Amino acid sequence: MLRLYDYLPSGNGYKVRLLLCQLGLAFELVEVDILKGETRTPEFLAINPNGKIPVLEFEDGRRLVESNAILFHLAEGTRFLADDRWGRAETLQWLFFEQYSHEPYIAVARFWIHSLNKRREWQERLKEKWERGHQALAVMERHLDGRKFLVADRYGIADIALYAYTHVAEEGDFDLSAYRNLRAWLDRVADQPDHVPITQGVFD
Repeated sequence: MLRLYDYLPSGNGYKVRLLLCQLGLAFELVEVDILKGETRTPEFLAINPNGKIPVLEFEDGRRLVESNAILFHLAEGTRFLADDRWGRAETLQWLFFEQYSHEPYIAVARFWIHSLNKRREWQERLKEKWERGHQALAVMERHLDGRKFLVADRYGIADIALYAYTHVAEEGDFDLSAYRNLRAWLDRVADQPDHVPITQGVFD
């Protein structure tokens, strides 16, 4: 059986959990509390020397890290990844966008406020996160004008990757009320078959 090392509040871990559930793949969840430093122990560093979750361990003992790499691997040959070169390249484009232009601002603001309770203390540091996060949301809002999903107008791992932290962006004090296209897209993603919430670890 697949084994997923994860921290339930993490959007990066949630991406993998959501796709596993939508693929109908059984997995063992091993919860690792990043707030308690459990990803920095010698035992976990032996699993992932980079000290981060998620880690997906396969039946043969191989392990894959980096959430979007895991998504891409799991989606191969499924409806969640285009089989044409252009669609796959567009998917990678959005996965890179998520990690470089979206996650460092929206996810970090959420973590500082929601997990560390540093909203007042780190107010000045948060201003850049909010500004750059809204820039990323605006890019998505424009792209989703007249589109149902991010790539080829069909639900796939680009949507999963960006849904993970966008749908909880308000926990980082991002007001989504002005993003009409984005909010409609969030609803469409949530309506997909076998959708699970971010707090759900396995098939409950």
